[in-house]
Amino acid sequence: MIEPTDRGFTLGDGLFETLLWQGGRLHEVAAHLDRMAAGCGVLGLPAPERSAAEAMMRDAVAAAGLAETRAAVRLTLSAGPGGRGLDRPEAIEPVLVATAAAAPRPTTPARLAVSGVRRNDGSPASRLKTLSYLDNVLARREALAAGADEALMLDTRGRLSCAGAANLFWMVDDRLFTPALDCGVLAGVVRGRTIAAARARGIAVEEVAAAPEILRRASGIFLTNSLIGLRPVDEIENFRVPQSRMLDDISSDLGIH
Repeated sequence: MIEPTDRGFTLGDGLFETLLWQGGRLHEVAAHLDRMAAGCGVLGLPAPERSAAEAMMRDAVAAAGLAETRAAVRLTLSAGPGGRGLDRPEAIEPVLVATAAAAPRPTTPARLAVSGVRRNDGSPASRLKTLSYLDNVLARREALAAGADEALMLDTRGRLSCAGAANLFWMVDDRLFTPALDCGVLAGVVRGRTIAAARARGIAVEEVAAAPEILRRASGIFLTNSLIGLRPVDEIENFRVPQSRMLDDISSDLGIH
């Protein structure tokens, strides 16, 4: 049961990571725990002990009966109970929990709708996986209401940022592009692997600040996160997006099928 004064519950004071469980193991554990530890440094929280966190996630998979299933494993860290107001108590008692749920991989390309909800590129929280995810919730709801699968979010200056729950990539003239982190972008684990895999193939990759109009020149667009892997986009608000073989090549390099 959640403590009524838990700061993650009352203020969104905390972080989370979502990992893929597939083939009987957790994927990219070190990268996810590294990112949580880095976020703890920004928020002034103690990072969880790594072996205990991994054991907790494995236990969550077992408790949910998902050991033989493709699953999403969420590790949530709250700043813990804190009384009333914004200030943390002098001695904080962080709370760490793990949960697991079945997570089939999408089998169809995504359809995007541009959201009116903007990523706050001026906020440190926009580059962290914090418990304050309401903007993403609202953006996704807006996209679903428009008949799309996912939201395309811009930052406060109208530049491309991300999807509601994924990083964004596009291809122009055999070059791969993705929004720069200072456009309010989370440094996704699969985002980083994708950039590395493309460069290993000799593909030029640029992290840019770009207006959404650039996507009409794209020869391919795709989304990435730890659960969907690389998911192609085939439509943005009635604009049909070409499909590129580059996506298949990079997916193969990453072992995502």
